[in-house]
Amino acid sequence: MTNAYAAAYLDSGALPVLPNGHFIDGQFQPPINGQMMDSLDPALGRPFAAFAAGDADDVERAVASATRGFAVWRKSTPGERHGVLSRMAALVRRDAALLAMVDSLDSGKALGEAEGDVGATARLFDYYAGIALTIEGTQIPLGQDLISMTFREPVGVTAHVIPWNYPTGTFARSIAACLAAGCSAVVKPAETTPFTALIMAQLLVEAGLPAGVVNVVTGTGVAAGGPLTEHPAIRHVTFTGSVTTGARVAQVAARNIASVTLELGGKSPLIALSDCDAMAVANGALWGIFSNAGQVCSAGSRLIIARPRHDEVVSQLVALTEALSVGHGLRGCDINAINSAAQLDRIAAHVDGARARGRTILTGGATGADDARDTGWFYRPTLIDDLPGDDACVTQEIFGPVLSIQIVDSDEAALAAANATEFGLMAGIYSRDITRALAMARDLDSGQVTINDYWAGGISVPFGGRKKSGYGREKGHDGISAFLSTKAVTIRLTPPPGA
Repeated sequence: MTNAYAAAYLDSGALPVLPNGHFIDGQFQPPINGQMMDSLDPALGRPFAAFAAGDADDVERAVASATRGFAVWRKSTPGERHGVLSRMAALVRRDAALLAMVDSLDSGKALGEAEGDVGATARLFDYYAGIALTIEGTQIPLGQDLISMTFREPVGVTAHVIPWNYPTGTFARSIAACLAAGCSAVVKPAETTPFTALIMAQLLVEAGLPAGVVNVVTGTGVAAGGPLTEHPAIRHVTFTGSVTTGARVAQVAARNIASVTLELGGKSPLIALSDCDAMAVANGALWGIFSNAGQVCSAGSRLIIARPRHDEVVSQLVALTEALSVGHGLRGCDINAINSAAQLDRIAAHVDGARARGRTILTGGATGADDARDTGWFYRPTLIDDLPGDDACVTQEIFGPVLSIQIVDSDEAALAAANATEFGLMAGIYSRDITRALAMARDLDSGQVTINDYWAGGISVPFGGRKKSGYGREKGHDGISAFLSTKAVTIRLTPPPGA
């Protein structure tokens, strides 16, 4: 199906009306300081819209709104929460073309990927609508004279710092669980991708969410994100981003004894054992690293391959990689733009460094798109072969379309290589022997492991990391735990002895 918004933009630069203020207390409001920022089309390297550049004053206003909203929403019934979330899912589907186009244009990702992200967003709201009906406590018997009960209660006002690579889906997986639990929220989207968060906040009010329960403040991480995560009224922070910033968020939240969910970096291995299906590995590696131009925290950025299978797998992978198109996400290309000039420079520096160290660049290793009209930030899909375990392209997160290949001679060496980074977000294993694969999965130091399909899983599967990839879980039943607190109430049924 043709996306009319995308077609109009590519043809004439026409855009739908986009919000340009913060969303506070159920309506769009201008920034107190009156300052605006440009949002750039990464595929063309030029501005296409402006949004509010918020600061601590706007955050204060939003937190006050969320505090009032929480006083209302915490008293809502499970049925009321279910109704709002279900209606929100329907509204996301109604406006899917708009959301996908804005997501693609804002982030640079391929339109097809954005459409998939919007579809998952709707399913997330449906999923947590169901969970809202199932939040229950327990009864604890203490003998004939006492009984104890537990209540699962919302933690309060929460902060959500949303990344630029999946702005729509990350908003949904965080906010849907938050609302199902009965919490309120202030959202700070990335400064390069502000618009889908604003649009969805407005849709939530249309779905029947009381004003003030979800607020969105846009702006930079320093001016708006910092004051939000440091605010004493915030009881939980959900942060997705870099390790350095995540550590800082955890430190400032600790001053207020606020809980934190951190979803940080990754250097995830895709392990091809000696009995793997070569074409399955090649296809899995292709999309494990090149989805969203490799700008995915859980991307399969390392291919660890048994030496006997190396030549066959790599030859197929090179052919598949060189057939990929590179260009504007709205044109339906396979490899979309890099989100910013700074990120493009970082990717290029990694590959240039590998080249200078004498590493083998099998394909790629250059900037530029296929179409001369696409003058923005692009990096060609790149394969670097036979890297030692201590190479920077193996140990450091590149966050771009660059696959680092390591060759091993045993399952033990493959496991050691997979675990030999400071990250532990995701891992994939390819083997025809399920017992062999499960034995390795058990020993991988990773929050998620998939077997024979790198992107297997979905909204009901908990997602999160180990080591410097973070802690806490989003999605699935585990995703609501951070927004709930357990209260125990104990009752004496008979007078105490001696009364």
